[in-house]
Amino acid sequence: MEKQKYYLTTAITYTSGKPHIGNTYEIVLADFIARAKRMQGYDVYFQTGTDEHGEKIELKAAAAEVTPKKFVDGVADEIKRIWDMMNTTYDKFMRTTDAEHERQVQKIFKKLYEQGDIYKGSYKGWYCTPCESFWTESQLKDGKCPDCGRDVKMAEEEAYFFAMSKYSDRLMRYYDEHPEFITPVSRKNEMVNNFLKPGLQDLCVSRTSFKWGIPVSFDEKHVVYVWLDALTNYITGLGFDCDGEGSALYKREWPADVHIIGKDIVRFHVIYWPIFLMALGLPLPKCVFGHPWLLQDGGKMSKSKGNVIYADDLVDAFGVDAVRYYLLGQMPFDNDGTISWESVIDVINNELVNVYGNLVQRTIAMSNKYFGGEVCDRGVAEPVDGELKAVITQLRDKVFKNVDEFKTADALGEILTALRRANKYIDETAPWILAKDESKRDRLQTVLYNLTESIVICSSMLAPFMPDSAALAIKQCGAAAREFDELDKFGLIDKTKVAENPTHLFARLDGAKVIAELKKKGLVADENSAEPKVKTEIKAEKEEKKLENVVSLNEICIDDFAKIQLRVGKILTAEKVEKADKLLKFTVEVGGEIRTIVSGIAKFYTPEETVGKSVVVVFNLKPAKLRGIESQGMLLCACENTGDGERVVLVAPEKPVSSGSVVR
Repeated sequence: MEKQKYYLTTAITYTSGKPHIGNTYEIVLADFIARAKRMQGYDVYFQTGTDEHGEKIELKAAAAEVTPKKFVDGVADEIKRIWDMMNTTYDKFMRTTDAEHERQVQKIFKKLYEQGDIYKGSYKGWYCTPCESFWTESQLKDGKCPDCGRDVKMAEEEAYFFAMSKYSDRLMRYYDEHPEFITPVSRKNEMVNNFLKPGLQDLCVSRTSFKWGIPVSFDEKHVVYVWLDALTNYITGLGFDCDGEGSALYKREWPADVHIIGKDIVRFHVIYWPIFLMALGLPLPKCVFGHPWLLQDGGKMSKSKGNVIYADDLVDAFGVDAVRYYLLGQMPFDNDGTISWESVIDVINNELVNVYGNLVQRTIAMSNKYFGGEVCDRGVAEPVDGELKAVITQLRDKVFKNVDEFKTADALGEILTALRRANKYIDETAPWILAKDESKRDRLQTVLYNLTESIVICSSMLAPFMPDSAALAIKQCGAAAREFDELDKFGLIDKTKVAENPTHLFARLDGAKVIAELKKKGLVADENSAEPKVKTEIKAEKEEKKLENVVSLNEICIDDFAKIQLRVGKILTAEKVEKADKLLKFTVEVGGEIRTIVSGIAKFYTPEETVGKSVVVVFNLKPAKLRGIESQGMLLCACENTGDGERVVLVAPEKPVSSGSVVR
């Protein structure tokens, strides 16, 4: 039976400079989806590439005293190097300076002009050079570009326009008939309310004020403006021909199954792009996924802000797979994620080392110690085995349901939960005690077999996230990766032998040493003294105390309350914060997402009595640092003053509910 096709694309990266980790997140996300879809049996075609025209590049090339083509060649090579470094499996790296793309854009422009969709006029408005966008006075934010916040300039020039308003009603009907077209649904609501309902403005599709672009074939003082050039890459890269049938690849792959793009360019992909396709008489893509941003220090990464982190710096410090794992696990489906050097270290130590790496290392070590590396199911089962097997065999459907909905962090959270369950199984079965009793030898070997099976199944599902580490874990277990149809079956390993001298999947990091080394390299700011940090921590503690004790009588409306996301979480681990008597550090699972939360309740709870509790978490609270630890939320507590002093109690649901449940 022929495999079902699956065509996915990223947005093409603008060649104005080196991409930061926020840009890199998108290619890693797309690669994860491509790998996961291949596991499911799809014939995947994965296209990425670069957007290489425009005034910004013309100016940058002039400043560098090189031609625009030489400038974009260098940047495109750097982008491709980073994509390859991140172990991404794209099939085509598309460039908008490719000769065939330029030829097809000229033909598309002429066709749209000849059929009356493009007309000649003039434009006067506020222009943002970095964004290459015109804005009306009302669209400006504090007199600056509403997208990037930079200065704009008044510009007037002759231009060609696309008559967007012609297709507005048709596009709205398409939205209604295809609710799956835009995801998350919040993006659709934004487009309808902000752009379609107020009325679409005709779109400027040519420029005369710069030359670095594709010339309009019948009016060469004009060059094709950014979006009619850039967006068409999704079809020209496949071999689309405006005057013919197109290539076999185009016929097979179009329409795209999903465009994966950042939320800031959703408008261009769900308004301009489908309208262009309607005008050309072509099918529309099945889905546009507008993923959130990866933020650093609470804001969008920008070279001008000096808050940029680059992928190769992260990889040098932590390795490719650890960086992929962090990016895919820390980005919510519809909310912005955050990254910091400290949080990456924390995730590596707490999840990759403590949970995954520790499970693999302990299991292989015990197999070698007690049975010379031999793994075999002796069939000596106990009820606890069934509990583990149920978690493992149900894992595939949970993971891939989230994959199909692009909920990458949730998919990873399900695997992490299963790995934690396997670690718990070790504690429940206590192999080191079984080893002391010769009559329990077959039971011991059965336990180790169950652990090895669990590792192989979980690692097979981890392969799209971190391919090399997952493959190594499976190899060291003496097994082969599971096919998709076998991921829900337990007990497929025949007699095998684990690696005699296994390699640690991940090394525990000394956070202080890593940060010190990064400071030497200039990648982390080095404070002049410890005094500002101490003051900040004291202030944070005072603010926390203030929040704990003050009951505000200021009334709020329902819209204010709606901004707060309260969700049920489960405390997985708890520990005291060093040199902070009042603070406890918690690892909390919220709907498959793992968060670190610091709370000033050490006076009222020991770490041990909180583990396993269901709690209410302020889910969308801006991360804050307490004692150098990034706290990613807040635990809700009830406080009362008694005759003996203050009493603080964690707020918890009355009855058991699933982790991640919304509190309202």
